[in-house]
Amino acid sequence: EVRLVESGGGLVQPGGSLRLSCATSGFTFSRTAMSWVRRAPDKGLEWVAGFGSGGVYTHYADSVKGRFTISRDYAKNTIYLEMNSLKSEDTAVYYCRIGDRTHWDSRPWDSWGPGTQVTVSS
Repeated sequence: EVRLVESGGGLVQPGGSLRLSCATSGFTFSRTAMSWVRRAPDKGLEWVAGFGSGGVYTHYADSVKGRFTISRDYAKNTIYLEMNSLKSEDTAVYYCRIGDRTHWDSRPWDSWGPGTQVTVSS
């Protein structure tokens, strides 16, 4: 059974930084495409960043390019999202999912993790 557990969110001022983690289990982590997605208040899910097919190359939404960095630790089966220069519009609940930027929503049978709340406010 796939398990995804997000952590690391919090309250941060505009311009601040946070590092999110997603601990995974239940599938072959290496070479698996993974993504971070988010749901802002009163909005739908938005893809943010991810690894492509093969699990190596990275891609970012235009809204976070240059500010966010996705990475992965193969020894810990964990992916990360380093978020810098945070803006109020980054406020959302962040989730990790299996899949690249066009397929992150193609596994509806995978359980959703708890998500981690990021609030950017002064």
